[in-house]
Amino acid sequence: MSEEYDVIIIGGGPGGLTTAIYTARAGLSSLLIEGGMVGGKMIEAGQLDNYPGFPDGISGFDLGQLMYQQATKYGLKMTTSTVTIIEVKDKHKVVRTTDGDFSARTVIITGGSERQKLGVPGEKKFTGKGVSFCSTCDGPLFKDKPVAVVGGGNVAITEALHRTRFASHVTVIHRRDKLRATHILQEKAFAQAKIDFRWNTIVEAIEGDNFVEKLKLRNVLTGEVSTLSVAGVFISVGLKPNTGYLKDIVALDELGQVIVNNNMETQTPGIFAAGDIRSGSIRQAIAAAGDGAIAAISAQKYLSK
Repeated sequence: MSEEYDVIIIGGGPGGLTTAIYTARAGLSSLLIEGGMVGGKMIEAGQLDNYPGFPDGISGFDLGQLMYQQATKYGLKMTTSTVTIIEVKDKHKVVRTTDGDFSARTVIITGGSERQKLGVPGEKKFTGKGVSFCSTCDGPLFKDKPVAVVGGGNVAITEALHRTRFASHVTVIHRRDKLRATHILQEKAFAQAKIDFRWNTIVEAIEGDNFVEKLKLRNVLTGEVSTLSVAGVFISVGLKPNTGYLKDIVALDELGQVIVNNNMETQTPGIFAAGDIRSGSIRQAIAAAGDGAIAAISAQKYLSK
């Protein structure tokens, strides 16, 4: 720990990158710690049509890169590593990672979430061999092949629509009889000839030899069991906040999300949270960016005391 930063930002999604833009531009020494690629879960979005300023849309990857360029222009530093614990020592915070320890006067947690798993036989075995949690990453691998998407929310239906660009057919499997996705996404999906739906249905097993070949399905109302032949299955049944290392540091809600006030302050002075990781988040890139701006300004006020 050769240097103490004013701010350490954990997570490089839209919330963390916006935070970094604000803190670095304000002249605060800022370090961004990201465990994967800059942009976070946003990079999985092939097209963002509702982010202000891009009337023709923009890919999540491109938006993340632009945000990162803007932050580094003001002097942001970044390291790629995974945070294992945060230690609070009076007014100083030590962030321990797989790549060493870093110290700061404030910490802003924007670590986001990871995809929920189904927990069924074959899911782990075939991950990377037909089971995917990233449509944008793996979609082209299934060109002209039938695939399934599990889930009924915005992410699932967006992925199903994106899959129609490559796959021969897309089957949406949803445990309820109606989608949770927004009306406009539902309209697009119902109008897409390549998409059909299996309602009130869950996946009981993912089967195959070396790669995914079929899904074992069960209707939750009738109990009827069936099989569906597919080359790939994209799982989109929710997100789990990355807060395992925070249990004894800040207050978490029943879902494991960080509890904050309107200023993005946690119960621990000098630690803030923003974006999908905070309790009550609507899990939208623009909302995460707004949270990041609030957290950055709150951190500035804390540091000026």
